[in-house]
Amino acid sequence: MFNHKTPDITLDHANTALVLTDMQNDFLSPSGVAYKLIEKSLAEHDTAKNLETLLITAKEYSFPVFVSPHYYFPHDHRWVAPLTPLEDLAHRIGLVGRRDPLSLDDFADSGADFPNRYKPYICDGETIVTSPHKAYSASTNDLVLQLRRRRIEKIVLAGPVGNLCVEAHMRDFVEHGFQVALVRDATAGMANEEGDGYQAAMVNCRFMAHALWTTERTVHAMINAATLVEERHRAAHG
Repeated sequence: MFNHKTPDITLDHANTALVLTDMQNDFLSPSGVAYKLIEKSLAEHDTAKNLETLLITAKEYSFPVFVSPHYYFPHDHRWVAPLTPLEDLAHRIGLVGRRDPLSLDDFADSGADFPNRYKPYICDGETIVTSPHKAYSASTNDLVLQLRRRRIEKIVLAGPVGNLCVEAHMRDFVEHGFQVALVRDATAGMANEEGDGYQAAMVNCRFMAHALWTTERTVHAMINAATLVEERHRAAHG
């Protein structure tokens, strides 16, 4: 068996951000078209509550928040190249569909919209909502650019679909040189005849993420990073 140390990092308030993927009704609300696929895992890990806890902590302690949404516009349904199995399902069931890239008609409370419990944190005028990713990772949106422009080096990562978009984003971040702490109970996963997608994601993240934390551990790390800044400021100014 591969004997490796438990991964860990120390957060720095000046260059750490909270990054959340797929914070949308279709994944997180009972009426969402993909909710049933991860419902059991969401309940097992109390994912929805833990995501809100991360948002509350980030806002209270002034960590920047980035949200990477997943939208499909009408022109996306006219792709002619072969789709992956989940992409095919997404197109057939209307997952995170938007009427138009330049219009918010019918957006409010749709599957593509954010659940109401998260809107005070996401729609506060401070959170960076990036362009949409179109498959699974940040390779198809401007998230990496937005993070680089803010001089972010360390990422606290979470989101409802751990074995797909969360893991894919993590892989992108690692290969772009970011340090990543993945929050293991602020995500969930799908399962099929091959096994449990959530567990598969945790296995992979244990090998690749720089830290694999609970929400409680993450909150403590964020508070400690913010407190250290305050202590240094007080020391510098007498």
